[in-house]
Amino acid sequence: MRTRRKRAKPVVTRNSQVRPAVPSDAPECVRIRGLTRENAVSEERLRNAGITAESWARDIEAGSLPGFVCESDGSLVGYCFGSKETGEVVVLALLPDYESRGLGRQLLTMVVEQLRSFGHDRLFLGCSPDPTCRAYGFYRRLGWRTTLAFDSHGDEVLELLP
Repeated sequence: MRTRRKRAKPVVTRNSQVRPAVPSDAPECVRIRGLTRENAVSEERLRNAGITAESWARDIEAGSLPGFVCESDGSLVGYCFGSKETGEVVVLALLPDYESRGLGRQLLTMVVEQLRSFGHDRLFLGCSPDPTCRAYGFYRRLGWRTTLAFDSHGDEVLELLP
């Protein structure tokens, strides 16, 4: 019996676009953050951490939290943001139906390039230390390395050097 090879999913469809984030994207970013397959964070948990759609929008407007979003057929399906001040990749989130299409890599690469353009040589992020978590392998395959440190949330701090 022959097995069929799965056809690779396209990065984005004809009706998709990746663009710089704008303040009006913030409410949908908050909503999507609670819908991710792994490491979903509810609006309530974000609010308890001091993150609201309003604070997120202000940070985008101020330029302190630059990022990129992907829209498909007019709806936001994923995003990535970084800290202009520190060089931290703050969040990368995709709706489950848009995973494994290269979109996360594309968004991350765009944020990495943007943070590098601000003069950051060392970039960092927090990632689950659990090897069964998809993000664990994802970042390491892209060249991120452990610092052997953990942040206040228990996430392993990974870094990307030039």
